[in-house]
Amino acid sequence: MHWADSVAQNLARRGDSHTIAAGITPSGVFHIGHIREVVTCDIIMRACNDAGMDARLLFIVDSIDPLRKVYPFLHSDYGKYIGHPLYKIPPPDSEGRPDLEAEHNYAAHFLNPFVEALRELGVHPELSWNHEAYESGKFEDASRIFLNRRNEVAKILTEISGRPIPENWYPYTPIGNDGSMDGLTVTGWDDPYVLWIDEEGNEGKSHIGTAEGKLPWRMDCPAKWAVHGVTCEPFGKDHAASGGSYSTGRQLVEFLGAAPPIPVPYEWIQLKGMGPMSSSTNVIVGPLEALDIVPPEILRFLISSNKPKRHIEFDTGTELIKKAELYDHFCRIYANENEKSNEDDSARKVKLKEEQRGSIRFAQVVPRDMPMIISHKASFSHLSMLAQIRSDDESVWESMRISGMLDGEPPESLVDRLRRMRNWISSKHFPDGNKLVIQTSVTDEAKEALLIRNDVSQDDSTRSYLAALVETYRACEWKDETIQNAICDYARDHDIGLREAFVILYNIHLGKDYGPKLASLIAEIPREDAIAPLVDALSILDGA
Repeated sequence: MHWADSVAQNLARRGDSHTIAAGITPSGVFHIGHIREVVTCDIIMRACNDAGMDARLLFIVDSIDPLRKVYPFLHSDYGKYIGHPLYKIPPPDSEGRPDLEAEHNYAAHFLNPFVEALRELGVHPELSWNHEAYESGKFEDASRIFLNRRNEVAKILTEISGRPIPENWYPYTPIGNDGSMDGLTVTGWDDPYVLWIDEEGNEGKSHIGTAEGKLPWRMDCPAKWAVHGVTCEPFGKDHAASGGSYSTGRQLVEFLGAAPPIPVPYEWIQLKGMGPMSSSTNVIVGPLEALDIVPPEILRFLISSNKPKRHIEFDTGTELIKKAELYDHFCRIYANENEKSNEDDSARKVKLKEEQRGSIRFAQVVPRDMPMIISHKASFSHLSMLAQIRSDDESVWESMRISGMLDGEPPESLVDRLRRMRNWISSKHFPDGNKLVIQTSVTDEAKEALLIRNDVSQDDSTRSYLAALVETYRACEWKDETIQNAICDYARDHDIGLREAFVILYNIHLGKDYGPKLASLIAEIPREDAIAPLVDALSILDGA
């Protein structure tokens, strides 16, 4: 059983209608790590709906949260907005300065691109702006209950979090006359007002039924559960830790006459070699940036194929090719009726097939869509090779037709994949090891390696081998099977190990000792361009 189906099965015990919630404070640029929470929610929602339940995905935007500090991507002018709710702050311009002429606020500025990325991933959540919920009075009852029972709330927080609460503490954060939540001391509670005094001695009061303040986050969290009827919430492992917000929230929500949601803790997505992604430290790959180079179904697969508690390392290099080809492999399993479980399968194999099929099922952008991978046979790595040596798309499709990888016109999914592939190749994320430069003459490094090999062998086996290939290449049918046979058969005839033969040829054709499947590569370039560096190599050996 796929992990999402297991969560859905658990939720079914609580009823037929569910709200799966995600939430975030839009304080800066969103990164690919934020995708995990929302896509996890979407996958659980789909699993519930597939099981016959009525589930929705709610995305709570903590727009009333204050700006905590001047982040590296902001100009120092934002110092005056520290403590102000994000929805009341102007967004930054291209230089990071407050854009006072903008029509949208700081929170919307950072959220909108993220929502656009979610739509491309097939995620369409209901948005709930937290400041609007406070303005409409949805949090008034919860605020009143927590304020009236503040001593009990303080006791729970102290016992669970281990942090002592001051005797004069109130579970409410008001907004002062200057628009900031900083520098205020709550002095009393006179329903429906929280009374306060600022650092300059000015007194004021905030109505709990409007957005004149908000609950502290450890109370705000259970209040959201109660207000929105949340039954399931994925969240980062820090919130799930002992003494974390879920530990306190599950007790505090009972004050509001509601039950805590079923938790789904998840691990972080890390950027390979750089640790956990963080907007505040600028260690990020943005979701739109990622989607510019990675097909959305592959990004979904990255999450659907890993249990939430499993760490994910996001790698835009060689691991991306491996993940994409694993996706293609699972797609073919999903589509092949013969791969379904049968009586001879072990329990472990049955479980593995179910998990694989679930990973593909939840990776699709459109729910319940059949994967389109069956319409072509080009691997992700082969497509990356074609995209580098074929400058226009039609020549890529023609090559695939000739090789039997494509029948007729390419499906939309393949066209889209090639588009993103070209973006990836031209970006900083494409790994150097996968970059192809077809050589028409032998590079200095390859020449040195060729001469060393010739000196060590003390025979003309290398020259004879290359000469045989040149002769065959000039007359043979120009396809990878014929080329592959020639490479391997002549290597055996000349007593050259296959691995050594490929190293020699990779150096000659690519200027390095590795690369994609060599016969497939050679078959894709003009015959004379393949013969030219071999002839150059023969000249080098003749002059040695």
